[in-house]
Amino acid sequence: MPVLPSWLTEPLWGQFSALLPERPHYHPDHPLHCHRPRINDRIVFDKLLQVLRFGCSYEAIADTTCSAGTIRNRRDEWIRLGIFRQLKQIALDSYDRIIGLMLDQIAIDGSITKAPGGGEVAGRSPVDRGKQGLKRSGMTDGYGIPLGRVLAGANNHDSPLLASTLDRLTDLRPLPEDITVHLDAGYDSNKTRDLLAERGLHGQIAHKGEKAPIQASQRWHVERTHAWQNAFRRLSHCYERRVAVIDAFFDLADTIITVRSLIRRSWTTHRWDNRPRRRP
Repeated sequence: MPVLPSWLTEPLWGQFSALLPERPHYHPDHPLHCHRPRINDRIVFDKLLQVLRFGCSYEAIADTTCSAGTIRNRRDEWIRLGIFRQLKQIALDSYDRIIGLMLDQIAIDGSITKAPGGGEVAGRSPVDRGKQGLKRSGMTDGYGIPLGRVLAGANNHDSPLLASTLDRLTDLRPLPEDITVHLDAGYDSNKTRDLLAERGLHGQIAHKGEKAPIQASQRWHVERTHAWQNAFRRLSHCYERRVAVIDAFFDLADTIITVRSLIRRSWTTHRWDNRPRRRP
């Protein structure tokens, strides 16, 4: 059973392969050019998708076509080249061009997940008996398209991460003049309001001690996006220790979410080759 449907993996791989530099089939320094050939990039890409979706170890996903060491080495090579970051930006630009990002309505919230292996951005989780956990401060547009995130230990409060999360908006210029930021009661403070005022942003913040359904504002979009991201087991149970690797997996997951939403929303208005027969 494929990890993702073909109507989703094929456009992902098509754009991903276009970003990869050309590599010789055999290492040019070998005198006879007859040593073991380079593993095909498509095989490694599919293995990384399986690791992201199922959360299994590299050793468990390795087989005769590709070893665990090759998966790690190729992953690190692509991280150094910035392939995952570029792929996510291309997906956002495509979505903005075809559908349009709702940047006048921004939602930000934090989410705590497990980090059993610890690592550079892990901390004691206040909701998991002090075990190691990871917090992400995620930002989405008005529909729930992930725009960026900040990673920190689970013992960090959401409010101090707001400024660094809003800094991710600089990659999305030009921005509309009036932007409303939807926040939950954890951000209800004068410090938050002053921060938003300094940046020329409007804040819709839930008040502490007042019960209100999540549908009362546009904040539910970021909650739904957190659920989409947690469907990738590598993110909900993160065994990676380096922040660069965690960011790469998040960029890949955000790309999948963006492309999936793009295909779903454009299914009734556009026609293209390999279009799904049913609306996804």
